[in-house]
Amino acid sequence: TFFILAVLIISTILVSSCNTWQMAWVCLELNTFAILPLISKTNHPRAIEASTKYFLTQAIASSILLFSATINAWQTGSWDITQTHNNYASAMALFAITMKAGTVPTHFWLPEVMQGSSLTTALVISTWQKIAPVVLMSSMYNHTPPNLTLTLGLLSIIFGGWGGMNQTQLRKMMAYSSITNMGWTVLIVSSNPNMSMINLFIYILFTIPIFLLMKLMMTKTLKDMSSTWTTSPTGTMVLALLLLSMAGLPPLTGLIPKLLILSELMSQNLATIATLASMASLLNLVFYLRTAYLTTILNSPGFATQTSKWRQKIN
Repeated sequence: TFFILAVLIISTILVSSCNTWQMAWVCLELNTFAILPLISKTNHPRAIEASTKYFLTQAIASSILLFSATINAWQTGSWDITQTHNNYASAMALFAITMKAGTVPTHFWLPEVMQGSSLTTALVISTWQKIAPVVLMSSMYNHTPPNLTLTLGLLSIIFGGWGGMNQTQLRKMMAYSSITNMGWTVLIVSSNPNMSMINLFIYILFTIPIFLLMKLMMTKTLKDMSSTWTTSPTGTMVLALLLLSMAGLPPLTGLIPKLLILSELMSQNLATIATLASMASLLNLVFYLRTAYLTTILNSPGFATQTSKWRQKIN
């Protein structure tokens, strides 16, 4: 396990420092092969299915990425990531990278993979595995079609919020939350890549304690969360506040990156996109509010904090 985690960490760091598409592709493949044993570690059929879906999706995305890099090298004579001048190559590369990150329209694998994984592995997939794709998008932001990033980002915010509304499984809900956050990241990456990195960092900062609290309180469904108040009131309250902050409810910290992104869009005369994004984020707010409501206000009947002693059998 230590070797797998080391490869996972090193491959992501190497992607961040790569200048050419070949090295980035190799590091992304190492990253994929490192996460697969973590997904299928439990040997459960759902885990095996999740690892297979993850592998196939990442393999297709890697093939598209390598093909786009080859087209760009054929047209421009350069394998440099920052020199992706060909429009078709840059659009294909962006599509492949967003497929790896799990954004609309290639997002269907993410909820299923996270549902089939353990909470710890789902945490890695929704946080650490997003860093390399966002770094690659930030590296080629000068040559990324702005209309494409705006469209993909807006669709991810809409469908991420819409898909999470009917979920009762917390891992699937967090998967759709990840899709929504990646939508905000992709929305701004072509105009201000630094802001997209800040948005990702704040998302990771809130997602880690949410998953840790879910693991600590052994909650996997909304039904489980409705009965955690009696066993862990402090953890339940903190979890509710973290969820509300993720939703961007003022005056919590999660509102800051969304305000910065909306302000940047308004400064570029993209008021329509900013309005649609803010309206779509209300869908995200609904299922976060529902979760916080079930957690702290609408509690199931409480249980005694100590175990019951059964009466001894009388002969």
